[in-house]
Amino acid sequence: MASSTSCSQADGIIVNNHELTPLEKHVMFFDINNDGIIYPSETYKAFRKMGRGIFRSMFSAVLIHFNLSYKTRPGKWPSLLFPIVVENIKYAIHGSDSGAYDSEGRFVPEKFEEIFKKHANENADSLTYNEVKEMLKTNRKPKDYYGWANAFVDWNSLYDLGKNKNEKLTKETVKALYDGSLFEQIAKEHASK
Repeated sequence: MASSTSCSQADGIIVNNHELTPLEKHVMFFDINNDGIIYPSETYKAFRKMGRGIFRSMFSAVLIHFNLSYKTRPGKWPSLLFPIVVENIKYAIHGSDSGAYDSEGRFVPEKFEEIFKKHANENADSLTYNEVKEMLKTNRKPKDYYGWANAFVDWNSLYDLGKNKNEKLTKETVKALYDGSLFEQIAKEHASK
């Protein structure tokens, strides 16, 4: 990320003079100062805004940054500050997942619909925890242990954050995750309580 690049955000879609992909929008909630770089302290603050406890927020920040920082800084030495570069978040996409983001971080509607066509057996517009587990098993690529672990953490976190009072993960909630609006919705709901 060049230091001469100006950074602006208008309507949440422009950072460092380029339009954000859906995957970049997904992570921008964690970029508290909107500079295109997410530090562990920002991730911690974002989790707290969503009502997560101190320990859980700290653990999530450490895990996320330890796992993603180096991947978003290709060709560079690791940084002890563990930053995540938003415009390079596409390099952190892992295997054994739904495929609803392509390799460039663009949303793939067909893959999103496939999640519910294949796995929402009890109700076409929501997933139970068991259906999420079944989807994770189905999406596993052989010997992709890193992808398995990441998909497990991602979907379990999503289920925990987004399940409704009936213990279901609705299609609308999953779509909000993919379009980048879910975290802001959760933070607003928490702030109103």
